[in-house]
Amino acid sequence: MDPAPEHCAIEQRLADLESRLAHHERMAEEMSEVIFAQGRTIDLLTVRLQRMRDRLEATEYAIASPQDDRPPPHY
Repeated sequence: MDPAPEHCAIEQRLADLESRLAHHERMAEEMSEVIFAQGRTIDLLTVRLQRMRDRLEATEYAIASPQDDRPPPHY
């Protein structure tokens, strides 16, 4: 029995596995970068949303409590 063909098959399988592993490592790194960027975007949007809420509350407060409770001059 000649071990050369079996040895070549094992080497080919090992090379294929190493190639697949390298591909998966690249994909994991790319996904990590995307997730990091999305986290920064979420943080930015959270800050913007809070500012909009604050402005809305200030506007609602200004509308609900008029500055001058005196009746208009035509009374």
